[in-house]
Amino acid sequence: MGNRNFWILLLLLLTGIVLGGFLGSLAEGVSWLSWLNFGQSFGLDEPLVLNLGVLVITFGLSMKISMAGILGVAVALLIYRYI
Repeated sequence: MGNRNFWILLLLLLTGIVLGGFLGSLAEGVSWLSWLNFGQSFGLDEPLVLNLGVLVITFGLSMKISMAGILGVAVALLIYRYI
């Protein structure tokens, strides 16, 4: 039972982040909604490359947290609470 709840919560949180980020990028052109796209990016600016001669491995991670993404997570948590 607890395992199922974790997967539902994870799915809802990922959906909230993705939809929030999408709506934030759509609202960027609208002057009174442009605050939704305000946020901070962090991570590796350039990928880290490990060259082992035979094998080349590239590591990289970048995330952008925006106001719309935070609102999407809040809505996802509210939905999870009432499920």
